[in-house]
Formats: sequence, C-alpha cells, structure tokens
Amino acid sequence: MILKNGRVFTENGVFIDADVELKDGKIVKVAPRGTLSGDEELDVQGKYVTPGFVDIHIHGAKGSDFCDNGAEHIETMSSYLGSEGITSFCGTTMAFDEPILQSIFETARPYINKETGGAVLRGINMEGPFFNKDKKGAQAEKYIVTPDQGMFDRLYEVSGRSIKLVDIAPEVAGSYDFIRHASKKCVVSIAHTCANYDQAKEAFACGASHVTHIFNAMPAFGHRDPGVIGAASDDAAHVEMISDGIHLHPAVVRSVFKWFGDDRVCLISDAMRAVGMPNGVYSLGGQTVYMTDGKATLESGVIAGSATSLAECFRRAVSFNVPLESALKAATINPAKAVGLFDEVGSITEGKRADVLVLDETLHPEHIFIGGVKTK
Repeated sequence: MILKNGRVFTENGVFIDADVELKDGKIVKVAPRGTLSGDEELDVQGKYVTPGFVDIHIHGAKGSDFCDNGAEHIETMSSYLGSEGITSFCGTTMAFDEPILQSIFETARPYINKETGGAVLRGINMEGPFFNKDKKGAQAEKYIVTPDQGMFDRLYEVSGRSIKLVDIAPEVAGSYDFIRHASKKCVVSIAHTCANYDQAKEAFACGASHVTHIFNAMPAFGHRDPGVIGAASDDAAHVEMISDGIHLHPAVVRSVFKWFGDDRVCLISDAMRAVGMPNGVYSLGGQTVYMTDGKATLESGVIAGSATSLAECFRRAVSFNVPLESALKAATINPAKAVGLFDEVGSITEGKRADVLVLDETLHPEHIFIGGVKTK
C-alpha cells in the first residue's frame, strides 16, 4: 500500500510532504511526495499521515474494564480503541489486593503483543496499590498498602515481565527502597501522593522518572511549596496529562506544554469503561461511578477517571491552542518512548510497525492501519 501525497508527521515532530509505503506489516519507505507508486495506492492529498496513538494509561472502554474477569473484556477494549485510532495501549489496573491483581495479570498475559485486529496490548500499567490514602482519588482505600517489593516481584513474573509502569507515593514508608528495586525492571511513576518537593526529589534520585496524571491526586503547585510538580519540572523524564477539559482547565493544559516542553508530556486518557457509552451508572475499581455528559464521578463527586478517549483528548488539546505538532508528539512519540516501545511504534519511520492513521481536517481518522492491515 502506497499512501500518496500526504502531510507526514515525522519522528522529528514536524510535517513533511511525502509518500509512505506499507508492506508486510511494516513502514518500508518514506519518500518525497509523488515519487512512490505501486499496485495499491491511496491518495491522501491534504490529509495528515500520523502514527497510531499510544495510550499508556487506560482502565477500560465500551463497557469493559481491563480488571474485569474474562479475556473478552480485553478484546472489547482492543476493538474500540483500534476504531478510534489508538493502536497500542497499556492496560491499567486499580488498587486491589495481590490475589485479584494476580488473576488480572494471568488473564492479560496471553494478550501482551497479541494481534487482535484492534489496538495491541503492549503491557501493564500497575496503578496502585502503593498510595497515600489521603490522595486516594477513586482508588478503593481498603486495598491501599505500603510498598511491597515481594508482591511487585511476584506480579512482575506473573505478567510475563510485562509491567511497564508501577505507581507509588514517595512519602509512604519503604518507598525509596521500593523505587530503587522496581526501577531496575520498569518505569516508576509518582502518583496519588501528598509528597512535598524534597520527598519527590528524593524519589527521582532513587530512580523514579515519571508522574501520573499531573496535578490530579497530588498537592497543588505553590510558589513557596512546589511539591511533586516542582520536582517533576526539575527531574521527570515524562509527565502524564489528561487533556479532556474536565481534569484540567485548558489554560493548565497549555501551561504544562510550555513548562515541560513537548518532549516530556504524555497525553493519556485515564479512561474507564464509560468511554464510548451513554450516560449511566458504571464501576471502577469496585466502586460505583456515575457518568453524565463525559464526566465520570463517584457518589462523593470525586472524579473517577475519564470518559474520553485518547484520540479525543488529543483533539481537545489542539482545540485548547496546543500546537498540532506538540499534541501529536504527546499522543504518539512521547508515550512510546516513556514505556520503551519507541523502537517499534510511535512514529512514521522506515522499519517500524505500520500503525498509521490518515487524519482529516477535523483530526478524526479517515483511514486506520494496524500492523499494516487497513481497518477503516
């Protein structure tokens, strides 16, 4: 398949006029516009040719949750995400006890990197249970425990060594030793925390490199008490941001890009099962969630994940006046780099997997290729 005359988004974060050849599931050639030809061609004049979106923090979609009992729920998520242009994802857990997490990981393991025709499950984001109860958000308090290296190691093996991210509150007892240990196996992210600036700085010094849904479930940034956000500005390799317009004001979304630069921001959905579904009553981490017009909350009013896909979060970031190139980097290149997937996905680069989108002028996918197979 030759995609002709497109505006191709390169791994350098810029658009060029080019043709792209897809063959045997790979991107085999990127060449100047009008120079490639073949038996099968698709004229994408005036369209954006981009990598598939990479969502490294998503709990569920289309009525299913990654933590549900049954592989069919992973398949449902994969199908829906693929239809939205999300081609790779990390299934994200909630705070649960070890037996429940073990069952979730056992179910997921056969699906890691499995071709299902939709988005490919690339690994696990272990969000919890090593949190501060005072910043639990929508996490169930009864499952929150202090960091347990043995528990993490056992689950890491059960997952087939497929945990890509593990979250932790640095101020709780045993966190620094846990970070030193776990950071040798996966990315350690600061999350659901009351940590001050010095505690967060120490966490980064011990090996943490990531921040989960920045500004949410952590102390506010203060000019005399900068907290996790100030420490992340100094030291974090990447910070996650939910740009649905509900978790953060649009001015904050713009500010994060200005503050951290577009190489360090990862757009995520943090979506739960209500994404792609009508208003109604759902669940997340064993707790009841009410979703009305895109806003998901517990009965207490606490925001409980999002009901917005990464593709829509990307479009909303652009609508908030984030430059298109910056928003695209944050939805493709950066998350792939953050969890060690960039050698295979995340950019339009010769030799990489052919996860490719053709976006129209509204930034919706007009054509979707997953592993070189045209699914739309």
